[in-house]
Amino acid sequence: MESDTKLLTPDICVIGAGSGGLSVAAIAASFGVSVVLIEKGKMGGDCLNSGCVPSKSLLAAGKHAQSIREAPKFGVSVESEIDVNFTKVHKHVHSVIAAIAPNDSVERFTALGVDVIEAEGRFSDPGTIVADGCEIKARRFVVATGSTAFVPPIPGIGDVPYFTNETIFENKRKIGHLIVIGGGPIGMEMAQAHQRLGAKVTVLEGLKALGKDDPELTSVVLENLRTEGIAIHEGAMVSSVEKRGKTGIRVAYKVGDEEMTVDGTHLLVATGRAVNVEGLGLEDAGIAFDRRGIKVKPDLRTTNKRVYAIGDVAGGLQFTHVAGYHAGLVIRGILFRKRAVPDNKIIPWVTYTDPELASVGMSEEEARNKYGSIHVLRWPFHENDRAQTERKTDGMVKLITNKRGKILGVSIVGQGAGEAMNMWSLAISKGMKVGDIAGYVSPYPTLTEAGKRAAVTYYAPLARKPAIRWLIGFLRKFG
Repeated sequence: MESDTKLLTPDICVIGAGSGGLSVAAIAASFGVSVVLIEKGKMGGDCLNSGCVPSKSLLAAGKHAQSIREAPKFGVSVESEIDVNFTKVHKHVHSVIAAIAPNDSVERFTALGVDVIEAEGRFSDPGTIVADGCEIKARRFVVATGSTAFVPPIPGIGDVPYFTNETIFENKRKIGHLIVIGGGPIGMEMAQAHQRLGAKVTVLEGLKALGKDDPELTSVVLENLRTEGIAIHEGAMVSSVEKRGKTGIRVAYKVGDEEMTVDGTHLLVATGRAVNVEGLGLEDAGIAFDRRGIKVKPDLRTTNKRVYAIGDVAGGLQFTHVAGYHAGLVIRGILFRKRAVPDNKIIPWVTYTDPELASVGMSEEEARNKYGSIHVLRWPFHENDRAQTERKTDGMVKLITNKRGKILGVSIVGQGAGEAMNMWSLAISKGMKVGDIAGYVSPYPTLTEAGKRAAVTYYAPLARKPAIRWLIGFLRKFG
């Protein structure tokens, strides 16, 4: 070690101050464990600065604009056209980030006892990380470097300006015509937000829009988005992009054998995420990885037994709450020597379009493939009194159970689906049956009643069984 290099010997060294890394650092520090936290970018990572927080803030602005448009349905008149001030929308988005930022700040974590290094960190050998003139030799390491927006090598993409989720929230001007490449959750959320804020929007998706979710429920979302005016082209394979005039952009794409183009003013590339593994010195640490992420064992240890990988960089599901879940598991392993293995069956996910789309557990297709005989229980929101009062009747709750009524999976499309999914995530994690749901008392009128009504339909066939009817008749004879 060079004479001017500072040696640090914490119990835990964490690379990456996103959701997962911050959780590991905070929990460990609360137990009095020494922690070094390394972050080369912004504290809070993608979720706070360019992901969940700004996207939901922009969606909230769009939802308010849409509420004004829909006000006449409730007998409330709107005297003039909606005026969207995009500079103020931008201010709203960033004020939300600023309100949350102190929870993830260097100052807070320093106060917790964490040694925060704001610099790039990399492994120099299997037991050492170097960062900002320091050598960190820790008992355990946690890599939580997350992911970044993936931009595919589309011909011409380097010659045109474009947004990703990491840059679109810096825009302060109203967009004329936004072309979105990618029809996944990020693409569809941003498409709806900008459409509602006054832009024209075209979405180009190479396969199926929202293709990872139940098609029965995604059809409800896509129909609503199209009704709002968003042009969604599925099976649209983008072949090139180019400048069009001084400020325009032309995107060429094919649907089947037909070649087509669309002209817009702005371009958003929302084609997934690429894990952050470059520059970490993983080879020097003996850590196996590929473009999909760091290879981990069931307990999230890497091929270097002293190093864990969590969240996006560990491959698999790329959600903020998964990183937090992983953090809790590895802390149990590091501090208490208790081997903990993530269970992806209990992980919920939500697309925050309007209507929202939420799922947890098995899909109908997965359940049929595994169990053969299953029950599919549904309850539509148009049969829910609260949904009627809000005029938000598009959607349903869909439950998948085995023959004995154990809940295998739940999907919800409709207003508040993400909030309602909390209860169902608990039900899946605790192995509950429909009887547990049918037996609780739901306040009236609420949207979550729809879930209970769906659960009760499990027992509907009993009313038609001759034996049950005979029993009821027999008992009636005794008064």
